[in-house]
Amino acid sequence: GSPPLVIAHGGFSGIFPDSSDAAYILATAVSVPNVALWCDVQLTKDRVGICLPNINLENSTYIASIFQNQSVNYLVNDVPTNGYFSVDYTLKDLSNVILSQGVYSRSPLFDGTGYVINTVEDVLKIVAPQTPGLWLNIQHDAFYTQHNLSMRSYVLSVSRKVHINYISSPEGYIWPIDASLYLQPHTSLVSDAHKAGLEVYASDFANDVMSSYNYSYDPLTEYLQFIDNGDFSVDGVLTDFPITSSAAIDCFAHQGTNATRRDNTLIISQFGASGDYPACTDKAYNKAITDGVDVLDCPVQFSKDGTPFCLNSIDLLESTTVAQTSFSDLALNIPQIKSGRGIFTFNLSWTDIKGLTPSILNPFSKYTLFRNPKNKNAGTLLTLSDFLSLTKNQTSLSGILIVIENAAYLAEKQQISVTDVVIEALRNAGYDKPGSQKVYIQSTNSSVLLKFKEKTKYELVYKIDETVGDAVKAAVEDIKTFASSVVISKDSVFPRNTGFLTTFTNIVPKLKAANLSVFVEIFNNEFVSQAWDYFSDPTVEINSYIQEAEIKGVITPFPKTASRYSRNKCLLGNKAPPYMQPVQAGSLLGTVNNQSLPPALAPLPPLTKAEVVESPLPSVVKLAPASSPAAGTKSPPGNAQPKVSVCLFLSSLAVFVASILLL
Repeated sequence: GSPPLVIAHGGFSGIFPDSSDAAYILATAVSVPNVALWCDVQLTKDRVGICLPNINLENSTYIASIFQNQSVNYLVNDVPTNGYFSVDYTLKDLSNVILSQGVYSRSPLFDGTGYVINTVEDVLKIVAPQTPGLWLNIQHDAFYTQHNLSMRSYVLSVSRKVHINYISSPEGYIWPIDASLYLQPHTSLVSDAHKAGLEVYASDFANDVMSSYNYSYDPLTEYLQFIDNGDFSVDGVLTDFPITSSAAIDCFAHQGTNATRRDNTLIISQFGASGDYPACTDKAYNKAITDGVDVLDCPVQFSKDGTPFCLNSIDLLESTTVAQTSFSDLALNIPQIKSGRGIFTFNLSWTDIKGLTPSILNPFSKYTLFRNPKNKNAGTLLTLSDFLSLTKNQTSLSGILIVIENAAYLAEKQQISVTDVVIEALRNAGYDKPGSQKVYIQSTNSSVLLKFKEKTKYELVYKIDETVGDAVKAAVEDIKTFASSVVISKDSVFPRNTGFLTTFTNIVPKLKAANLSVFVEIFNNEFVSQAWDYFSDPTVEINSYIQEAEIKGVITPFPKTASRYSRNKCLLGNKAPPYMQPVQAGSLLGTVNNQSLPPALAPLPPLTKAEVVESPLPSVVKLAPASSPAAGTKSPPGNAQPKVSVCLFLSSLAVFVASILLL
């Protein structure tokens, strides 16, 4: 049959105020051609139908500032409700009432643009000459009848003036979600309705609202669950973000597991599929491979007995439950490594570390957005040799990424030559011989990469660990002497001001001109990690970096999202539909009223040569067995001030807080 219908709820209400001119115009511009524009009809005192999402006008307009202290109490569905209601005002009364963004988690900057209330007839005039469908939703017919207004008479009257495609008063359910936010088996609603000759439209789609953990914060996955699940498809979806549903229907539905890859940008994991499982565990790595990652990463850490293993951080507090164990008294400060206390890997044996329980990373917990709690402690950690055994025979992988940090400290204070140990492990696994998989070595330290350049022929990747908008010529020339690729942050490419993209910096063109490949991090699925310009859609974000910035690699804890993007049917270059075209930095901020604009930000600084050049790695010198604070023993009393300040005192409260954060 026909593809599902995209219904734009109040236009593109995920960005602009619901039912505003801009919301309807944007929805028409970035959606499939047959998109239907949704209007929640409210009736005025003089029997005019207006489009507003809520019967209480105070929830989506600034009416209270025009008619101050004039709120009233009415029964709405037998519930006493205080507010402002259209039945008390004529259309002329409401002509100066400004629309507002009724969802407070969305940007309020567009409220100052002065969008006014639209009538039903206005909607199609706004988007002319385009001719989308018009969907009228009648939610409160009984309320208007109580106030001597007939919704039926109004609909009959307006249908003689404009073409109305759909009228609804929806209620229903299809894919139930339990109290723990996991999907339950689907109901038979759609199948039963289709057998009866009825159509079913699913509602309440919004990219910036937590739905089910099964979707891994990817709104495309949610849409596909309703239109491409092997059992049924709904006839349409009602959404605040019609760009995502348009792409789901036209670009991603029925893609298949063996779909041809259309984009070859490298998909590089961040600690495996750490968006779904604890970082660097067997579960995270295996899921990343299954999800289509190209390059699997291993940040190398060292145990007390010198065993190299994969973990996202040298601090075990960040991704294990070590704070809840007897090792909590090993917490200390090492300013050379990080600010604040940590329980460092080199103070525990590999046997001790292997016995710890991993904890899933929750980088957005302050927004109460948590990653899959059912998997929060799943999996086991791998030694470097285990990791290399896992990857060596994976034909789907094009490479592995070995990440090395803190090498100078480990050499000087722990007598560990990180470079030598890693080189030996790679040699033992056969990676020193030509093969189908590349070996990438990444570090923020040029001294580490220079050491690898002396001894190996691996691909060397320099990570710039600060936000920069450019790079001086001398810095770029120096990078070229020891690396072929560079990792930079997303904000270095497209800076943000109050969540809006401002410009496309010069850093990527500058690095590419020097024949350096550019990898960008971190592409998370959680909507709070993305600029408003990407419409709370990680696929829109990935597409913009690849198509607009032309980067060579995306680093992500959700490789499935990037892998699916690389196979979508709408990667057609200049012929791509509007919902698969890159976002133009600064264009959305340009629609904000001048009085509402945030203060301009200073340009990002350039990378200088002084920030790149480093002293050579220190030689590993065997120290006498005198107690070292970094080894986890107590510092002697006195006034001595060693180069590395170490504090072994950790309050029980701090340990408790750390353990709670990892639950």
